[in-house]
Amino acid sequence: MPLESIQYGLGALSGGLVGFTLGLFGGGGSILAVPLMVYVVGVPNPHLAIGTSAFAVAANAFANLLGHARFGNVKWRCAGVYSLTGIAGAFIGSSIGKMIDGQHLLILFALLMLVVGALMFKGRGAEGDPDAQCSSENAPKVIAFGGLTGAFSGFFGIGGGFLIVPGLIAATGMPILFAIGSSLLAVTAFGLTTALNYAYSGLVDWVLAAVFIGGGIVGGLIGAFAARGLAARKGVLNTFFALLIFVVAGYMLFKGYGQLVT
Repeated sequence: MPLESIQYGLGALSGGLVGFTLGLFGGGGSILAVPLMVYVVGVPNPHLAIGTSAFAVAANAFANLLGHARFGNVKWRCAGVYSLTGIAGAFIGSSIGKMIDGQHLLILFALLMLVVGALMFKGRGAEGDPDAQCSSENAPKVIAFGGLTGAFSGFFGIGGGFLIVPGLIAATGMPILFAIGSSLLAVTAFGLTTALNYAYSGLVDWVLAAVFIGGGIVGGLIGAFAARGLAARKGVLNTFFALLIFVVAGYMLFKGYGQLVT
């Protein structure tokens, strides 16, 4: 079903909000993409919202990957192994997600958002080993974490960076800066796998994805500029962002439950 022109305009604004939060907080913003597409843009089919947001998230992650690669923040071997195993998980997860009723899927998504909000409160103080690499010793852990996070990413149509970053740290012991840079390859791969799987079923609105990405680029630049001025208050900002996630998740649970009982 074609969307109205105003909905594409709201898509650009929603993409700008996601890009702004990504630029300001350094992550987590893509978790808002699906609820924004459903409740602000008004995409009638939750599966269409998930498939479209997955492509938008993949494009934004690839743009950020280029920047991190330029500064040498990507452990390519680890990122490659993690991504390859995660692609299989993303394909399986997205295939299962397409078979689940859209409203039930949104409720599960809201519950996942509560987990994300809780993780936003948790600090990551470990420095890690800058020389950490993927080896035969830690390869099983990298493969296991990659497959699991890929499945979650595909099932919910999210980037999954909030799962991939701690997964890379747990599997290899690398510092968070390298984990963030390396995770972007996996986010790109998982999002693209999910988007292509949904596109095969006609569940991606490419025009909406394009305007969402365009808005995200502009919003990301503004958010990154604001982050430099508010760096000293990042802990407070992350707390407010976590509270925002809780509010959105609560709204999704309320709306989802209301539609299930009617």
